[in-house]
Amino acid sequence: MFKIENSLFFILAFSMAFVVAISNYLVQFPIKYLNLEDLLTYGAFTYPIAFLITDLSNRRYGKKFAKKIVYLGFSLGVFLTLYFSTNFSDLISIRIAIGSGVAFLTAQLIDVTIFDKLRKQKWFVAPLVSSVIGSIIDTLLFFSISFYGTEVNWIKLSFGDLLVKVFVSLIMLVPFRFLLSYIGEFYNLKKKINA
Repeated sequence: MFKIENSLFFILAFSMAFVVAISNYLVQFPIKYLNLEDLLTYGAFTYPIAFLITDLSNRRYGKKFAKKIVYLGFSLGVFLTLYFSTNFSDLISIRIAIGSGVAFLTAQLIDVTIFDKLRKQKWFVAPLVSSVIGSIIDTLLFFSISFYGTEVNWIKLSFGDLLVKVFVSLIMLVPFRFLLSYIGEFYNLKKKINA
């Protein structure tokens, strides 16, 4: 039987994998309302949740635990992306899978490091700063790897994507604060059961 901490680890890792896979799928679809098709994809709205998961892991369990979440989430996310979202006869689809993997791993590990360095600041500083910097790195790497040299106006798309990611990072502070206390209760329950 899994210990409660192991259960939480797998919940966070599978949540991360799901966010990565759904974001990789949604990034292929531009928003076709209000003339935003050259500026924004649906993936911009789901991907910042990955930073929320990493930051919650880091705040509650530390840098080492958060890195494990990133690695497992990355592995599962890449598998799900390759299985469900990648059309191997389409070069753009393959580049999206590669770009996503490189950008995700780089940005998430930088997020973990920045968060760890800022963890003693006010509660919102570490998740906000690390998520914004991680989003900038992720966006630049993902769009340049996936779309450079194609007909896709990746610079314009990356700008729109980044604006949404920063906006969503601000909004994610609310569930971060709420879920942090929930994870604390989860941890306290584990201590009572294991005592």
